[in-house]
Amino acid sequence: MAIRSVAGGPAWGYHRVPYLRHATVGAALNPLDGSGLNKHAAFRYSRPVLVGEGQGWLEGEERAWGILATLSPQDVARRTGACYNASSHTFTLDMYGKPIHVSTEDRRMWGDSSVARFLLIEFHYYSRLSVLWYMVQARDMPLSGSLINPSHMRDGLLFRGGSHALPLDKVAGRYGDDAEAFVRRGLELGGERLDFGDASLRLFPFPRVPVVLVLWKNDQEFPARADLLFDSTCSAHLPTDILWSTAMISVLIMV
Repeated sequence: MAIRSVAGGPAWGYHRVPYLRHATVGAALNPLDGSGLNKHAAFRYSRPVLVGEGQGWLEGEERAWGILATLSPQDVARRTGACYNASSHTFTLDMYGKPIHVSTEDRRMWGDSSVARFLLIEFHYYSRLSVLWYMVQARDMPLSGSLINPSHMRDGLLFRGGSHALPLDKVAGRYGDDAEAFVRRGLELGGERLDFGDASLRLFPFPRVPVVLVLWKNDQEFPARADLLFDSTCSAHLPTDILWSTAMISVLIMV
């Protein structure tokens, strides 16, 4: 019999969703304590600088473009897992198994796939800033293999219900009676099948920031449910608000 304990709490936000089940595996690293950031003076913070604190998304994007332009392209490519074309000043970054091109010369992002169109057109307000801050801040470090519920991170209140809650109910509603379709969709997005719950996937919104989605099917005792987890290294790469956007994209692209 599956035991589905739940956790929840107030937060801010965008979409309605049931509270997350306790799904933490292992312990989180101490996030963004100074050692978990690039060794550039602009990023020696004791806590994440949230885009919502005193600036809008557009201002945050302009700031990120400006910082990215000052960084060594070779170092950016090494840290992020991207490829760099020096002649065109363009990075190519895999997102959900498809290439996204980022030009620092004309501050443009594009891609030819349906995934790229989804990310950069339909949900550009989540993806563009996330791509830029990943390229600015990601570190060259291995995954820990320890998974965390993002609501348990420092500043994780952002993930705990309310209007910022992730629409995981839409994932559960779509795939609660068809776990194989859930897996097929994840594999189409360059994901990997895992062994948690009734079905689970590891997606790669960014090479160094995977997202794990766990599906519990409808049964006689419980309705269908979906959970989202990060590798415990996630906070070394991205601030909490950008992790939230990354999680939101990962849910929406499945439905």
